[in-house]
Amino acid sequence: MSTIDKFNKHVMGTYGRYDVVVQQGSGRTAVDENGREYIDFGSGIGTNSLGYCNEEWADAVCEQVRSVQHTSNYYYTKVQADFADVLCEKTGYSKVFFGNSGAEANECAIKLARKYSFDKYGKDAKRYNIITLVNSFHGRTLCTLSATGQDVFHNYFFPFVEGFINVEANNIDDLRAKTDDSVCAVMFEFVQGEGGVIPLDKAFVDEIFKLCAEKDILTIADEVQTGVGRTGKLLASQHYNVKPNITTLAKGLAGGIPIGACLADEKCADVLVKGTHGSTFGGNPIACAGGLVVLSKAGDEKFLAEVREKGDYLRAKLLEIPEVEGIDGLGMMIGIRLKTKNAADVCKAAVDNGLLLLTAKTKLRLLPPLNITKEEIDKGIEILKKLLA
Repeated sequence: MSTIDKFNKHVMGTYGRYDVVVQQGSGRTAVDENGREYIDFGSGIGTNSLGYCNEEWADAVCEQVRSVQHTSNYYYTKVQADFADVLCEKTGYSKVFFGNSGAEANECAIKLARKYSFDKYGKDAKRYNIITLVNSFHGRTLCTLSATGQDVFHNYFFPFVEGFINVEANNIDDLRAKTDDSVCAVMFEFVQGEGGVIPLDKAFVDEIFKLCAEKDILTIADEVQTGVGRTGKLLASQHYNVKPNITTLAKGLAGGIPIGACLADEKCADVLVKGTHGSTFGGNPIACAGGLVVLSKAGDEKFLAEVREKGDYLRAKLLEIPEVEGIDGLGMMIGIRLKTKNAADVCKAAVDNGLLLLTAKTKLRLLPPLNITKEEIDKGIEILKKLLA
């Protein structure tokens, strides 16, 4: 029985997989079980931030595995303390809760925001609604799916969690009309990733923060995909010159090991207390060890400047392709609008030609490893040019 047949026999079919069995990887190149190589412009949906098996990262992870792989959160670990210290110092937040995914981080943010209003205004105030944006994506747990502003996801799993109000992205009038006394938080992505790699307008972001400051409403930035250097800044919020009360991170934070983080500022850092939240694997020592290496790179301004430069270089190369209508996104979070071709078809053909891509709605989506080289970009672009000819 082949690997794919064995897989499909026993693993639930919840993903549309390509017929590739990834056996190993090095740098920005994946290798399948037949020895064929693929340039990876997707990095595990933005998760392998330093590519495959970065030597410094692998050494740190392996050293931690041989020391202690897990202990209960009834106890302390130095590596989690060190990671939290560096993460809070580099982002400017007061405290962090660690989980294992972006959805977990967003669940924590939702609970934190609702408890903030519960503690301050009481249960009778019914101040629990959270505004999210149309076309947003916040996860696949029942609660984060309910928060997601896309009707296509609101099926099968009824009843969904109540308390979410959708506002049209970049529509200030809609935002003002729905920001009433029942709202405890506004939750948003600076760049809507799964929604099509669409950045928010600066004026709209400014209005969110103005309204929330006036009404004591918390701001929640879902930076699961945009965070950790993806946009050329450690946090995408830095492009907008704002600081949300809560920021969630995951994906590339530990370089390919499951992690989620919910960062809180001084206004709400002490809202969640003993017994109000938890996660068995949250702050896992192995993930924290990997995260420390990632932050040593993604938190360095020289490294981030290179990410911005390579993002500009990649955009310029893409715009040379006649089939490309336009480019959206920030840094190395790129959405490609095509003139005539179907993005899903191009993505499939790319696999057959040794290039791993992603899609977002009708666009091709690129989330290459942050340390990809210009030579590797050129190699991938040459394949893409042939596919888009």
